[in-house]
Amino acid sequence: MLGLRFVLTKSLVCNLRPQLASASFLHTSANVKGAKVAVVLSGCGVYDGTEIHEASAILVHLSRGDADVKMYAPNENQMHVIDHCKGQPTEKESRNVLSESARIARGNITDMVELKVQDHDAVIFPGGFGAAKNLSTFAVDGKDCKVHSEVQRVLKDFHKAGKPIGLCCISPVLAAKVLPGVEVTIGHEDDEGGKWPYSGTAQAIKSLGAKHCVKEVHEAHVDKKNKIVTSPAFMCETKLHHIFDGIGAMVQNVLKLTEK
Repeated sequence: MLGLRFVLTKSLVCNLRPQLASASFLHTSANVKGAKVAVVLSGCGVYDGTEIHEASAILVHLSRGDADVKMYAPNENQMHVIDHCKGQPTEKESRNVLSESARIARGNITDMVELKVQDHDAVIFPGGFGAAKNLSTFAVDGKDCKVHSEVQRVLKDFHKAGKPIGLCCISPVLAAKVLPGVEVTIGHEDDEGGKWPYSGTAQAIKSLGAKHCVKEVHEAHVDKKNKIVTSPAFMCETKLHHIFDGIGAMVQNVLKLTEK
């Protein structure tokens, strides 16, 4: 019946706008008393931005840990735009990293220049190729990559303050580049018949002066000295729940290190 259609009238849309514009409740709780954690996104979509499943898993585990979450992203154009159906760059199209990241954050996101170490107890970087394309040039330059200036600042500030840093999938290369000597994991160091298709990243991490520690996908590695926690996530071709569990181990250890 026409009368039963779920149609948003113009007046209803207008009435919803104030609530949608101030939707900070979507990822946080008004009475949260746990650790304050910053999450840095790099766009929206595995091949040119943040890996969405990883971001969602991080947010779920942070919620379970009663963390107060705030999300950030650089306010600039991403390296390129990938057609995720074809796996190829699109021509004459550009997208903003902050605007794309807002899709994951449901609009509740802030320019990364506003991310201050004194406002948070920890910071977490999901993976996805955005970490290697928009937060650094690792996808193009490998061990000779440059890291986004704001990412460098945040990593160095949290490290200097002795506050924990969490990273998963490809994002541990950011810490390896900026904080030489740290211990991280991206999983295994051999392809193993395609199970670990990005295993070559381990050698690049070693070339950067960091130590690579072999871990299973459901595990996290904790560098207690530097308070760096990493997990392989989608560096491994496996079932989603194993990746979810590994990210959970990373988040739980980050929260534990905050001592909140």
